Amino acid sequence: MTSLKGIPAAPGVAMGKALFFDSEAVSVPRRPITPEQVSAEVLRFEEGLIKTRHQILGIQKKVSEELGQEHAEILNAHLLVLEDQSLREEIIQGLKAHLLNVEAIFNDVIRRHLRAFSKTEDEYLRERTADIEDVRKRVLRNLLGQQSDTLAHLEESVIIVARDLSPSETAQMHRSHVLAFVTDIGGRTSHTAIMAKSLEIPAVVGLEVATKRIQKGDFLIVDGTRGEVIIDPDPPTVKRYEVEQRRHQEVNRQLLQLKDLAAETLDRHTVVLSANIELPDEVPSVIAHGAAGIGLFRTEFLYLNRGDFPTEEEQFQAYKTVVEQLKPHPVIIRTMDLGGDKFLSPLRLPSEMNPFMGWRAIRFSLARPDIFRIQLRAVLRASVAGNLKLMYPMISGVEELRRANEILTEVEQEMTREGIPFNKDLEVGAMIEVPSAAMTCDLLAPEVDFFSIGTNDLIQYALAVDRVNEKIAYLYEPTHPAILRLVKRIIDTGHAANIWVGMCGEMAGEPVLSLLLLGMGLDEFSTSPVQLPIIKQVIRSVEQSFAQSVAEQVLKLRTGKEVEAFLLASLKQVAPVLVE
Repeated sequence: MTSLKGIPAAPGVAMGKALFFDSEAVSVPRRPITPEQVSAEVLRFEEGLIKTRHQILGIQKKVSEELGQEHAEILNAHLLVLEDQSLREEIIQGLKAHLLNVEAIFNDVIRRHLRAFSKTEDEYLRERTADIEDVRKRVLRNLLGQQSDTLAHLEESVIIVARDLSPSETAQMHRSHVLAFVTDIGGRTSHTAIMAKSLEIPAVVGLEVATKRIQKGDFLIVDGTRGEVIIDPDPPTVKRYEVEQRRHQEVNRQLLQLKDLAAETLDRHTVVLSANIELPDEVPSVIAHGAAGIGLFRTEFLYLNRGDFPTEEEQFQAYKTVVEQLKPHPVIIRTMDLGGDKFLSPLRLPSEMNPFMGWRAIRFSLARPDIFRIQLRAVLRASVAGNLKLMYPMISGVEELRRANEILTEVEQEMTREGIPFNKDLEVGAMIEVPSAAMTCDLLAPEVDFFSIGTNDLIQYALAVDRVNEKIAYLYEPTHPAILRLVKRIIDTGHAANIWVGMCGEMAGEPVLSLLLLGMGLDEFSTSPVQLPIIKQVIRSVEQSFAQSVAEQVLKLRTGKEVEAFLLASLKQVAPVLVE
């Protein structure tokens, strides 16, 4: 029995036989051509691009029908590569200069671009190499008259093992036959990971050695929640996971029965349970899991993988659709958090040594008010459709917050002059995810209507830990006393200023930590829809006074491990079914 540790990409547990998927083995011939043959090679190239485009559009149609239009738009990145005129010209120039067949020239040019992308510091750009690589393989196969490998026609249920999977390959998976998948490369923000979550297929990525350590036909256990793959597990391990699968299925069945019940403690203290979403198509899942609104609507999907900026009307329709579906529950729209791990296609953003601490989020919005104003206009227009709130990401101090609010006021005045209706009492909040904001939250509170604690980045910045670096992953510790003190400070300061405080980071979806956060006085928990029933079960199992006692004792502890052990024991007292 061997265990491999990777990056959890899509939650769930699956057991089955390994099947290798190798879509990379394309042998590229190199043969000389004469100057007279160049035009014929250009024509072949154009025909190959057209055929590839039709294939991508066909896959897009399938994804749109099964998962929704927003997920289908992930494949726009492929189409952008196919339509890149500078790339086309580079290949034609290469044909004339080197007098080689078009397959060889195309392959050389694309591989050169792939090498450049793989060296960038920007994680999002690195992960887009999968999109370009997929286009490379598809065009080459069409030029060579080869059939593409496909996952659409599997005849038995298997676990897919691959060096990497493109979004188009993932989109062809059928849940009835693909139990899970594991890859050598990839990350949490990859399109493949996003697609896996939507398909509800457990996945572990970034294993590095999966294709070397796993053999075809090996029996695997894939734990997409913990990011673990077990090769040829012994009988006790198989039995343990079988029990865990059955227990999870039963617990999930019971938890979904809580969907329509209030999120209140045994002594009648009520909190708000909201959902985080990336795309409008996730709203049905939000409703199905009993969310009382959306605590974080990420808007980056509108800006990514396209050749232009989203129009005001396009944004307005996206926001309005979600707000109307959730009415009368609140929908909190976060203004664009671009940069860091998210690259804005129409802009050539400068390469940065540390993009997570660079020109991103509110910093980008304030530097480009022309783009920011368009988004604010769309948000304000959608505010009359239901209960919409607005929040700014990565606020680090009062000056940034005031400037953002000034621009918002200017846009409101502009729309008033134009006679465009909007909610004049729109609630505006700030994400507290930078240590400077946490330490000066008493200065920020008078400027906003609410705080939302973004623990993912707050932990990363406060503990100086890159959360995607496996070598120091052990230091990324939500239970670190420094983090808990910051969270408590933010909650207490918000309440002292008579504003409510929510949390939209991963901490809000952890059952063990939800008990602590309840005791600290958190007003709103916002997490992935599937976690909501579990958090509701914790809240409905305790008295607020018990949770407060737990919080008081936890804040006296000295290490994160002490905190984890104490919280686990406390949760076991009130909700033993949730403790593994």
